[in-house]
Order: sequence, then C-alpha cells, then structure tokens
Amino acid sequence: MSGFGLRGAPKPIHFQKTMIDSANPAYSARSRTPAPRGLYPDIEPYDSGHLTVGGKHRIYYEQCGNPAGVPVVVLHGGPGGGVSPNLRCYFNPDGYRIILFDQRGCGKSTPHASENISLEDNTTWHLVSDIEALREKLGVKQWVVFGGSWGSTLSLAYALTHTDRVLGLILRGIFLVRQSELDWFYQEGASHIYPDIWEKFVAPIPVEERGDLLNAYIRRLNGPDKAAQRACALAWSGWEGDTLSIEGPTEAGTKFSDPEFALAFARIESWYFKHRGFFESDTWVFDNISKLRDIPAWIVQGRYDVVTPMRTAWDLHRAWPEARFNLVKKAGHSSSDLGVLEGLVSAADEALTLLAK
Repeated sequence: MSGFGLRGAPKPIHFQKTMIDSANPAYSARSRTPAPRGLYPDIEPYDSGHLTVGGKHRIYYEQCGNPAGVPVVVLHGGPGGGVSPNLRCYFNPDGYRIILFDQRGCGKSTPHASENISLEDNTTWHLVSDIEALREKLGVKQWVVFGGSWGSTLSLAYALTHTDRVLGLILRGIFLVRQSELDWFYQEGASHIYPDIWEKFVAPIPVEERGDLLNAYIRRLNGPDKAAQRACALAWSGWEGDTLSIEGPTEAGTKFSDPEFALAFARIESWYFKHRGFFESDTWVFDNISKLRDIPAWIVQGRYDVVTPMRTAWDLHRAWPEARFNLVKKAGHSSSDLGVLEGLVSAADEALTLLAK
C-alpha cells in the first residue's frame, strides 16, 4: 500500500520549501551542504536551554521556526540517540513552532550516560514525565507529537498517558519493544540479511555467550573493563548504524562511530531493552489504543526496514485503522531514505493544513 490510505483524509498541501524570511532570527537559514530533496531549509534555534527534571537530570531543549505556530515536539530515537539539526527540517518553519529535546543521558542533556551513571531513574515513564514538564515550561497547551523508531514508542506512551495534550501524531518506523522485535534484531533474524555486518556485532562476545547476546552486552557495557566497554559500545552502535538505510552501511561513519556517543547509546538502549521498554506487557499499546481513535495520526513505514520490521507497523495499523498508513515501497529504517523522508514531510504538511485552520 502506498499513500496514507484513509478515505476522506485532507489532501496534503506542499508548501514552498525555498522561501524563508532571513531577516527574522527565528528563521535564519545556514549556508551548508544542500539539504536532501524534500526537506525544509536548515534553521537555527531561536531559544534553547536546560530544564531540571528530577534528581540529577537536566534535559537540553531548543525551539525553532515560528514562535506563534502550531507546536510540534520531536522525540528522537534510540533510546539514547539524541537530536540532530536535520530533525528541524521536516516541518514548515513558517507554520510550526518546532520543539526538540535530548532525552535523559544523551546528547546535550546531563549527566551523560557515557559517564557510567546509574540508569535507575531513566525509564519510559520518567521520559513521559519529562515531556510534560517541558510542555509546562514552554507554556504549550497542546502539541503535535512526532517520533521515529524508539521515538514512535515514546510518542505512543506519551499520547496514551496524556491524550488531552496531543493534537496529532506523526510516527515512523514503528517499534514497541516487544520480545519478538528484540529477538529479531539482537539475536536472530536481521543476522540472516546482514551476515557480514552481524559478524562484527558478535565479535566482542565469546561464542559460548552468544545464546543471549543482549545480556552478554549488558555485562560488558556496565563492567569495569574500559577496553571491553568501548569495543562493545562501538560494535553495538555500528550494527544499528550499518543497517539503518536500504542503501546499506552508509551512515556508521557519523555519530555511530563516535566512542562517547556509542557508549551512552549502547548503555541506554540495552537498559531499556532488558526491561522491555518498562511496559506492563507486549500488548500494552494495543490494549489502550482506543484512547487515540479521535486523534489525527500518520504512520510512515519502510517496507524493507530491518531495524524495526514492518510487522509491528502492520499490527498497529490493523489495531488502529483510523491512523493514515503510508507504506513506503523502497525504503528501510532511516528517516533519510527518500520515500520515508518525503512521507514524513508530507504528513507534517498535511497535519499543519488540518490543525492550523
């Protein structure tokens, strides 16, 4: 299936993506390498800061675009992936007030999980509470929630907990931290598609421990041997980075190969996965999905997504047929795969047309 597939849904309006008021500091475009086709121009934040959210944690946040526009909060992936400047560019900066933040332990938030901090107060429900605290801090009554991969998980957890605060949902690469999804990517499944890259992933783990790779990694990522920590962090991060795109291993040369990023990323991800996302059950989202039936929602899923395979998105689509479902035929997991990128921008344009009336 291609397109959003909802009869009677408003048609997407594609705004002009080259005109920005450069005199307004909120819209100051940067002269860099041209953005991928379909993205809005790169812009700088007009506001940024840190918010203390409990205990030792201070989360970094930034605002871009139109301060009077429709608010949208962007929930990054991982968990532990942090925000990046390109996440600002899926939204029309004339119509959206774009809010991004780094979740606990990663990006510019402090303390950083590469410092071997305790992760006991870093759970899905702490992050849901942080989102609410940020909304209150910024004086936002309601907002669109945008998230991909782990960001889709967190978006759904937030929306099901604070439904009255959500204007709409835009989700990509659906992930629900079910045991079958974890087994597929970290034990057996994706390994059959990328056997060459899988060899690098399992290399730091002795053969006799490979029957439970997740826990083998957790022991080393949190153990006293710094060399083993680093090797495992880079192998964990590289496995994900090399399987993101349908084009193959083209992205691992960026943040995924940075040791500091990799250690925080691997420690946070494995912590969340050990606890299955801190959900009561694999079916928690499905058990509560009726709460979202009246909220406008868009799902964009790559057909050949190896990291978060289509099965989960399809299960969600079947349980929640009211959400517009865009299956991108020639795409993987990466939001930069062209069809996924264009689907997300179109969804954000359509949501703005619907909500800005």
